[in-house]
Amino acid sequence: MSDTYTAVVTGGAKGIGAEVARRMLDNGYSVITIDIEPSQIEHEKLTAITTDLMDNTAVEETARSITAQHQVTHLIHNAGLIWPNLIEEAQAEDITGLAQLHLGSALTLAKAFLPAMKLGKFGRIIFNGSRAMLGVKTRTAYSATKAGIAGMARTWALELAPHQITVNVIAPGPVLTDNFWGIVPKEGELQDRIAESIPVGRVGTVDDIANAFMFFADEKSSFITGQTLFVCGGASIGLTAI
Repeated sequence: MSDTYTAVVTGGAKGIGAEVARRMLDNGYSVITIDIEPSQIEHEKLTAITTDLMDNTAVEETARSITAQHQVTHLIHNAGLIWPNLIEEAQAEDITGLAQLHLGSALTLAKAFLPAMKLGKFGRIIFNGSRAMLGVKTRTAYSATKAGIAGMARTWALELAPHQITVNVIAPGPVLTDNFWGIVPKEGELQDRIAESIPVGRVGTVDDIANAFMFFADEKSSFITGQTLFVCGGASIGLTAI
């Protein structure tokens, strides 16, 4: 049945989002990526849209364009940014900015896609959250808005369950992506210390996280909704360096 699915993947140009998009394409999905950067994937069933998710007017226009041409069955809200600051340097604008990216853009897209999901009595909405929702130094805005994802997802899960639409959250720990290396020097001492602090003894990969997305995306995962799955090597149980 996956050949009848159409998935929108935000932040799908690289990293976790790109890997999820590739896997969905390999499984017969039609995939629409939304990213501020162009996609590096070439596939006959891929549509790549360049949009700034921090600009809700642009998101609304993109949503209208997609719904005019497609019936979306899956919304994978993967896009995210880390703006690290200690409390003394953090600004209120950091929170409102990341709230638009992590929460507001997802709401705008979901509202556009829900009529088709409800009509088809099937839908999957999956968020990329973060282990940082439990608290990490220098993550005031990031932790706040990622924690907000979990609360919003639980609310949506209750509202949409009667329509056979599930809403779940993946909460990764440290993962080897550009976001990670934007803070941690690649292959450096800090990366090694982070790996040692994680119970399984390594930093996560995009494959680790994509596995979880594909699990929630499957039609057989219809009895799971409103859940946050920590894919973190055990980091959510204790403390890590990031």
